[in-house]
Amino acid sequence: MSLVIVLLLFAGLSEAAGRILPLLARRPGMSRRLVPGLLLAAGLVEAAVLALWPLTAGTLAELLVSPAPPGDALAWTPGLVAPLVLAGVLAFPLLGPLLHLLLFVGVGAGLAEPLADATELGWWGAAGCVAVAGVGLGVAVGAVRRLVVRFSAPRTPEPIA
Repeated sequence: MSLVIVLLLFAGLSEAAGRILPLLARRPGMSRRLVPGLLLAAGLVEAAVLALWPLTAGTLAELLVSPAPPGDALAWTPGLVAPLVLAGVLAFPLLGPLLHLLLFVGVGAGLAEPLADATELGWWGAAGCVAVAGVGLGVAVGAVRRLVVRFSAPRTPEPIA
């Protein structure tokens, strides 16, 4: 379990670096002393979102069918988390957004199999739950990311006419 937590933290930091560093390159006025704290905070948020993905998918599956027996909860394994560390690196805009998406689809397919085994949904139903959970969490963190960027943007004074 500790290996999964470490990998989730690395994946979160990798994902945050892939999202924040290109933003910093476009914003020359941002303080460089703020970058490590921003990167760490964003990495922890990204890691938390990644950790919530199987839990959210399992909750969606429980809404569709009877609850799974206790002990059959969908959980991360080191083999499923490891590709997410690479996914963050691929988040850099010029290195391959399509590869980033394909890697997340592959990890989601890996999550669908244990969810299908734990519920009565079947593989396609479980894959749908994993996809809806992933997209929902992605949209939520994207909205928060945009709000943070909007509020942290340096204000330029209006010219006096």
